[in-house]
Amino acid sequence: MTAGDLGAVSRIAGEVHPAYPESDAVLAERQRLFPAGCLLLEGEGGALGYALAHPWHRARPPALDTPLGALPPRPGVLHLHDLAILPAARGGGAGRRALGLLAALAGPLPLSIVAIAGTAGFWRAQGFREAGDAALEALLRRYDPEARYMERPPGPAA
Repeated sequence: MTAGDLGAVSRIAGEVHPAYPESDAVLAERQRLFPAGCLLLEGEGGALGYALAHPWHRARPPALDTPLGALPPRPGVLHLHDLAILPAARGGGAGRRALGLLAALAGPLPLSIVAIAGTAGFWRAQGFREAGDAALEALLRRYDPEARYMERPPGPAA
């Protein structure tokens, strides 16, 4: 993904996650801070999905629609900020391939995600497990009532 792809990323985000809007500035900052963790799924019709990931603190996911400022010097996880695939492009394995690329990029770090809108089952099938604690619950409620902080151990896909 390049800075030139951010218009398509914003469009896909709005279609896939309409209840979780994020500004173009936040998406651009993620891409600028850690371009290696920003993937774009392209097909015959153009951009069909994306993944945004960046190094971060373990069990301290960033708030939605909030700039990071900078990446931590000693991250505890590679945080999967978002994986969004348009409905017409789902089911072909693109999400699993993106997770494989991100797991390789993470090296010895676990992957983390905040599962929103009842997607925890999907993430469990990808090898993620709930790893939150009581202190994290208040932060997760800012996402939605069903939000779950999850991690996947380092290594290849589960």
